[in-house]
Amino acid sequence: MEKLEARMQKRVKRVAEVCSKYGLDRQGNDSLHRPNSWEFLINKQYRLIWCSVFKAASTSWMYNFNLLAGYTPEFLKKSKEDPFVLARKKYPRPSETELLTSLNDSVSFLIVRHPFERLLSAYRDKIQNAAPTNTILQNLSKVIIHNFRRNKHSSLPQWPTFPEFVDYIINKIHNYRELNMHWTPITKFCTPCQVRFDIIAKFETLEEDQRYIIDKANIGHIVSPQWKNSGKGNKSTVDLLEDFYKELSEKQVKEMYELFKYDFELFDYSVGEFYRNTPEKPSTSSTSA
Repeated sequence: MEKLEARMQKRVKRVAEVCSKYGLDRQGNDSLHRPNSWEFLINKQYRLIWCSVFKAASTSWMYNFNLLAGYTPEFLKKSKEDPFVLARKKYPRPSETELLTSLNDSVSFLIVRHPFERLLSAYRDKIQNAAPTNTILQNLSKVIIHNFRRNKHSSLPQWPTFPEFVDYIINKIHNYRELNMHWTPITKFCTPCQVRFDIIAKFETLEEDQRYIIDKANIGHIVSPQWKNSGKGNKSTVDLLEDFYKELSEKQVKEMYELFKYDFELFDYSVGEFYRNTPEKPSTSSTSA
């Protein structure tokens, strides 16, 4: 437990230092300088607060929060309702004041993941392997192919390729459009520079980190470490990272890095291995946001 305490203290300290470095801990009116309470779940009974980052063990912890809300495992197994919808029935979206007040006597945690791994996981789940019955995602795929597939008569698959998906995101950024919650940067989605998190768990060390969260919140009699929805297909996202990212141009990689640059630095992730000709991580000494 001492090792885990030191790990968490180091992560929390790094977040505070990077937030201060870029002025992200200052209050303001834009999305990076004010708390985004909308995405938080507050369990008042067990004094536990979580910001649900999609594609970062969100399925597992939505299940845990539903257990903490009083749903039984049998009900959750049989229910055809989306777990997120079930959770919001028990955890209404809090106001900014309610969130900041609750932080004073609760354990707050965040689970993060390598930005490029999280992006690829979202692509595989929501684009490449989207269920045929999901009209919204199927329509999105059609839009991406229509706008970003150069050769409409090619032998490419009927879903967007990873480079086409990335081009779609780049276009959204350049046109100042909101991104889908599954690939919105954590820095903007959970505003960790504006909201104090006691625990920064990582997808890469999730087994140990989950046990730490459960111990700190004293909820071991209700929940246990979960690993649900670990990925679709035969290979994990980690196994496929190199194959997918080598399809991107260096310009695309740089654009994606710029999108997630605060996530990279706040949570101590490297980008260098994704550059074919650039062994070092790009400079992050840009002007404060």
